[in-house]
Amino acid sequence: MSFEQILPDRQLKELQKSVLDFMHTQGYTESALVFARESGNEGFVADPNDRHHNLLAKKWTSVIRLQKKIMELESKLSKLQEEQPARRPSTTTEWLPRPPARTKLTQHRYPITRVRFHPQYTVLATASEDMTVKLWDSESGDFERTIKGHTKAVQDVAFDAKGSTMVTCSADLTLRVWDVTADYKCVRTLHGHDHCVSAVCFLGADRLASASRDRTVKIWDLTTGYCVKTLSGHSEWVRSVDVTSDSRLLCTASNDQSVRLWDPATGECKADMRGHSNVVETARFAPPNAYASLRRLAGLPTPQDATALGLFVISCSRDKTLCLWDTTTGQLLHTFIGHDDWVRDFVFHPSGKTIISVSDDKTMRVWDLATGRCSKTIEASQHFTTCIDFSTVSPLVATGSVDTEVSLWACR
Repeated sequence: MSFEQILPDRQLKELQKSVLDFMHTQGYTESALVFARESGNEGFVADPNDRHHNLLAKKWTSVIRLQKKIMELESKLSKLQEEQPARRPSTTTEWLPRPPARTKLTQHRYPITRVRFHPQYTVLATASEDMTVKLWDSESGDFERTIKGHTKAVQDVAFDAKGSTMVTCSADLTLRVWDVTADYKCVRTLHGHDHCVSAVCFLGADRLASASRDRTVKIWDLTTGYCVKTLSGHSEWVRSVDVTSDSRLLCTASNDQSVRLWDPATGECKADMRGHSNVVETARFAPPNAYASLRRLAGLPTPQDATALGLFVISCSRDKTLCLWDTTTGQLLHTFIGHDDWVRDFVFHPSGKTIISVSDDKTMRVWDLATGRCSKTIEASQHFTTCIDFSTVSPLVATGSVDTEVSLWACR
């Protein structure tokens, strides 16, 4: 490859003159004349005061000196690596959110009620008391669109496993079904609750479960839009509903300070778990990859069916705590203490080793599930922090606040 393909014209000229100077200095007069003619530098005169004088020799000496230094540093690094104990590299599945927030999303006009990542794409949906759901590019933080249709505060938003359908619920007593593949067209509105609809989740691909201030949980057939079952038992507002991945169990949280376990097929309440001293905001089933840490925390042996779904539930409450429950016995196994105000929401880390909670004390806290201790506290917002979600697509956490802002946190 020729120098013309490597060096810009100016640097090429500098190199040619330095070579000519070196040739004259060393007495290679005839070679210098030929090189001067072929390189277009005829008339070049070596001058001891010219900046090209001895430049080639100086550069060569510098290169030799740098090579020697590099070899010395490589030798020192090799010795240090031999002395240091081997460390297991941290994997992306263990990364945690680090302050400050990477991006602030500020399009909403009223408090944020829910943040939810799309299960397949880099899309974040945010619900608000301003009656809208907004969609964002979670990687860039760019605003994409506003979903309108509800006439009062939107309380929750959920995607199906494939991400082709989105469902929202609202204080306007309805649930709305949106076709993601058809440009988020509203394809169905579900009526049946008698009060604010607080939460919604998918039961497989064609059913929904919704929780309401009317003290019930309703099961809906997405194909027909009809309510096929109503679960009654809570004596006050039902705040949240969650389902196992096989859709065989539901858990709910309520203002009556209880967490309940349900069979959605029969409508039977299988457990009424009590231990909180105030409104229970959220209850979620622990994923099987969290079982080992939770058993260690509670001092439980590993049973024969160690990975059955729905064995543990964690709940958070306005009594400032989170609680771990054994769904088989209904027993309270552990209480996580550390927040200074209402605990509004939490999410399981993908590793199954930690949970991350948010609270009206304006913080986001990371809890070690094996020890029950708070391992990290992050100032999450300037006002009450209401909701949180962890992306399954990229290492990102989203939090929402009463101050109308959504924060995106990079995990590393």
